[in-house]
Amino acid sequence: MNVKIYRSLGKLTSWWRWGKWVTLVYLSICLSLYLCQERLIFKPQATIKTTPTDRNLVHQDVWIPIDQKSSADKLFGWWIPARGKKIGTILYLHGYSENIGKNLDPADRLSQLGFDLLLIDYRGYGKSIGEFPFERQLYADAQVAWDYLVKTRKIDPRNIIIYGHSMGGAIAIDLATRQPQASSLIVQSSFTSMSAMTDRYWWLKLLPIKLLLTQEFDSLTKVRSLKLPVLYIHGTADRFVPAEMSRALYQATFSTNKQLVLVANAQHENSSPEFTTLEHLEMITQFVKQSVGIIKQQ
Repeated sequence: MNVKIYRSLGKLTSWWRWGKWVTLVYLSICLSLYLCQERLIFKPQATIKTTPTDRNLVHQDVWIPIDQKSSADKLFGWWIPARGKKIGTILYLHGYSENIGKNLDPADRLSQLGFDLLLIDYRGYGKSIGEFPFERQLYADAQVAWDYLVKTRKIDPRNIIIYGHSMGGAIAIDLATRQPQASSLIVQSSFTSMSAMTDRYWWLKLLPIKLLLTQEFDSLTKVRSLKLPVLYIHGTADRFVPAEMSRALYQATFSTNKQLVLVANAQHENSSPEFTTLEHLEMITQFVKQSVGIIKQQ
């Protein structure tokens, strides 16, 4: 009997030792995810590989102070004027990786449609000066860019279209909830929330993500308060963010002036050729004209 008890105690001790280390590793992973999730989510690059000059695009380099009382942190961006008859002004908010240099394809085609564009890099991206980004900071940077258009360039808010791609779509939705006087909102290839994105990876389900997640990007909740015209665009071949997420955003959007366009065979990248067809570009133009009228720059 004593031998059996001794063996049982030995097994319990062995399990305790292994369990202790497994628990320690698990808790360490949770703590690292909680403290360092920005580094896992955002992938900024300082080097701008392609500029408007490389595309023969007329443009102006723009530096926007984040705090008017201090010149320490600044946003860098490009002002690209419309070619041909001007329709309106787009504030373009890019996705989680690289910088504005990766977004010249959509900038080029939107300029051809007749839109002035402001492309900005968030703090930590490209030439913009500031610490590594996090969610609330990205929202603040979008607001700074909006204020630049309205206060510095004196553009009527009713002439400004907020356009966001991927993570930029979540930032655009947040900005639109705070600037309902904007002309309209265009959200391309974006997601419902960061929590929903983590649900797509089985190994993350082993962690208490909802307790650990500080970068929420809860667009699904925010769209319920949108009242301005909204256009959702998503590629059916998007493997990074499923098109069902744009459908869910569309269904949850409060605005009665809303559209959902699913582009056959288009992938996640905004440079996907299916997004450059004449039919697709005309759809964007018609959305602006039909939803808010032909916008006249003031």
